[in-house]
Amino acid sequence: MEIATPPVATILLTFRLDPVALVVIVAAAALYAIGVVHARRNGDAWSSWRTLAFAALGLGSYALISFGFLGAYSHDLRFAFTTRIALLLFVVPALVAVGRPVHLARLALDETGRARLENFLSSRLMRVLGSAIFSPLFALAAFSLFLTPIAFALRENAISEALITVLVPLVGLLMILPVFDGSRAHTSFYITVEFMLAFVELILDAIPAIVLRITGHVLDHGHAVAALAPGWFPSQLRDQQLSGDLLWFIAEVADIPVLIFLFVRWTRTDRREAAVIDELSDDEMAALTAAHLRGER
Repeated sequence: MEIATPPVATILLTFRLDPVALVVIVAAAALYAIGVVHARRNGDAWSSWRTLAFAALGLGSYALISFGFLGAYSHDLRFAFTTRIALLLFVVPALVAVGRPVHLARLALDETGRARLENFLSSRLMRVLGSAIFSPLFALAAFSLFLTPIAFALRENAISEALITVLVPLVGLLMILPVFDGSRAHTSFYITVEFMLAFVELILDAIPAIVLRITGHVLDHGHAVAALAPGWFPSQLRDQQLSGDLLWFIAEVADIPVLIFLFVRWTRTDRREAAVIDELSDDEMAALTAAHLRGER
């Protein structure tokens, strides 16, 4: 009987040093530490809990994925490769955002630096990456690559593996920061649209994973399991099925915190808008209604 999953000890104790990931961790930790020092020099208090969250949750999860089982076997196992990418795209950026790096940058930078940061955050690139419609379409396009031979080519190439280590969490961070960045004022209608599109993402993310799970042949045309591979290595088809199972689970679970956050933000915005409306006099309300009926903004 085939043992299609690795032993628990292998998952917990496997370690492989990834030089690219190590450079990313050291650079991110250094920049965050410099930001904390500058923020405190500017007289702004910075919570030690946020620093701990950034280091332990954000960088810690990135290190665990890159140096642990998923990073070590990403080259050989399809389910390790796809799971690693899904976690780097969805989970790591969300945990990094808990440390509030954008807010820290605002406190640490001088006026010129803050102006540049705000220009970048309000740029067309960030409006596209941070839009509610980009995330589900990007995830669908990225996960659809797992259904093609491109997936095998990516995990076989050392350069593409290094680029994945850097670019995938960066793109995920750029997509999620506008959601958790509270500096932009949005109407309750806008947040409602975001909320609805987040539900659409629940469906779109599942499509490539379901195809991986139910397809009866190997889609990426990868090589057969090596003769010297550990005894627990799954067959190519079983590897593909595990890839679909884990990808589906991660993509769906990762959307839940975003949905909760959007719901909380919607309720707060709705209460704030209701309070503003309640403060209007009858004449002001009549004028506002008339302007709305005329199509004025």
